[in-house]
Amino acid sequence: MKKITIALASAASLAIAACSPAADEAATDDTATADEMTNVEEASAGTIVEVAQGNEDFSTLVAAVTAAGLGETLSGEGPFTVFAPTNDAFAKIPAEALTELTTNDTETLGGILTYHVVAGAVDAETLTAAITEAGEAGYTIATVNGAELTATIVDGNVVLTDAAGGTATVTATDVAATNGLIHVIDTVVMPG
Repeated sequence: MKKITIALASAASLAIAACSPAADEAATDDTATADEMTNVEEASAGTIVEVAQGNEDFSTLVAAVTAAGLGETLSGEGPFTVFAPTNDAFAKIPAEALTELTTNDTETLGGILTYHVVAGAVDAETLTAAITEAGEAGYTIATVNGAELTATIVDGNVVLTDAAGGTATVTATDVAATNGLIHVIDTVVMPG
């Protein structure tokens, strides 16, 4: 399977990263244009989990999904829309807290991860239209977790506000998988 390179779209704007030049180069890819997104080969896309496994920028996300026992679910029929934090997004969580979640508190981890998942395939065009229609208050997104996210457009970028008041910016959209879509985000959102 060809390695899928995810180019990020700043217009419709999960992972502990090593402090190496390779990680810095990967972060640079997060600013690619929307035109580059269309070059992702849909034929080589797998399930949401396979797409994430095929990109080293999601290694922490993949490890977290595995620790929480969600791999089979997210490889299922779907469709799902996943707001996927990069390694750099996970690096914002203190290492001790992330270790605790992935080793001892996998139930809480599962709740956090399912807060990043929406039932159905919601593409960027549909999401931005819903945000625009909702107006200044933003569009409320019901997650698989049961909690809600609020999506707004800030400086041309889609921004998610979580239950704790934290925000994440969507940095890439419409990454195709056989069972849904991935939108890449720069911060892990928390359900409360």
